[in-house]
Amino acid sequence: MKQSLWTLTFAAMLPFTTAAMAETVPQGYQLEQVLIMSRHNLRAPLANNGSVLEQSTPNTWPEWEVPGGQLTTKGGVLEVYMGHYMREWLAEQKLVTSGECPAPGTVYAYANSLQRTVATAQFFITGAFPGCDIPVHHQDKMGVMDPTFNPVITDGSAEFSEKAIKAMEVRHQQDSLGESYQLLEKIVRYDQSPSCKEKQVCSLTTASDTFSAPVQQEPGVSGPLKIGNSLVDAFTLQYYEGFPLDQVAWGEITTAQQWRLLSKIKNSYQDALFTSPDVARNVAKPLVKYIDKALVTDAANTPKVTLLVGHDSNIASLLTALDFAPYQLHDQYERTPIGGKIVFQRWYDSQRKRELMKIEYIYQSSTQLRNADVLTLKAPAQRVTLALKACPIDKEGFCPLEKFNAVVNAAAK
Repeated sequence: MKQSLWTLTFAAMLPFTTAAMAETVPQGYQLEQVLIMSRHNLRAPLANNGSVLEQSTPNTWPEWEVPGGQLTTKGGVLEVYMGHYMREWLAEQKLVTSGECPAPGTVYAYANSLQRTVATAQFFITGAFPGCDIPVHHQDKMGVMDPTFNPVITDGSAEFSEKAIKAMEVRHQQDSLGESYQLLEKIVRYDQSPSCKEKQVCSLTTASDTFSAPVQQEPGVSGPLKIGNSLVDAFTLQYYEGFPLDQVAWGEITTAQQWRLLSKIKNSYQDALFTSPDVARNVAKPLVKYIDKALVTDAANTPKVTLLVGHDSNIASLLTALDFAPYQLHDQYERTPIGGKIVFQRWYDSQRKRELMKIEYIYQSSTQLRNADVLTLKAPAQRVTLALKACPIDKEGFCPLEKFNAVVNAAAK
């Protein structure tokens, strides 16, 4: 009963707590192709015990069922539900047929070669096309980043490194995190942590960050932003996984305002590292090239449904590299939620004989993740229409395909 009461309270806390129903498609519009760029689903925290988590608090962290970074059983369940929902929607739009396996070559799944990304793709396919022989493609060597999904700096010049670091610093300075750090310090009892007692690092609020952009590595930061991101990430995942509330941040997060303040740290970390334009264009280039081939230069030979599974860094840098307009996700505190999907949709308007593109962020709300809610067309995932700055959308969320193609093609060069 305690959990259900909390769920109702948490839902009431969230802004815009309304179900996002699938929009009505204009008459004569037919969905022709879909490319889904997905973040992996629920995983254990990347920062294992003995690392930054244990160094930052005297408290004991709860145990997880899987090693750090791996998809959890619940993460698999959530992705099956998302796959089932997406299959219902694709069938409603007549891109696939209900109750039948897709014809060979019409669905293609490709994931980064880590356990959490490959497993997410497998669970999605199981939910969307149960019993069908649809393989998940990935590099043979697991545990090694696939170049398509690896958001690393490829420009090794000193000029680019200096420019990238400056851009990350400027982006980070736009965020005011003092109040967020003060709350986090109190929750983890940072003044009593091993970091304070052994290294005399006793404050996140007064410490400074150092950014880096080494070639063939991801953009990086050391300091309170990295520490804070790891801690807030762990709390968020505990909540999604369904840990008892007295184990989620040791019962210290009880209000919506606390979640908002803490999530500012996590969002700021991602924004600083991956959303300054020069850095985003550089690290997202391999993924942009893949999407350009699939949706623009070789669309006629691309499967009707393509699923790509990577990471939040892929989505954040991709949205900036293609210059999307700012967006707001309702019922979520994360800017790139666990299991969330950027869904590129190519449509044909038979009445006006024109091709169109629509792009949506489809994701599970914080409450849906916590409760493991089954998703259907009647109990849908959340949907937010996105817009490219260079491809303005109409009132139904569509933009001309030729303008979309020009944006992606230019970004891929």
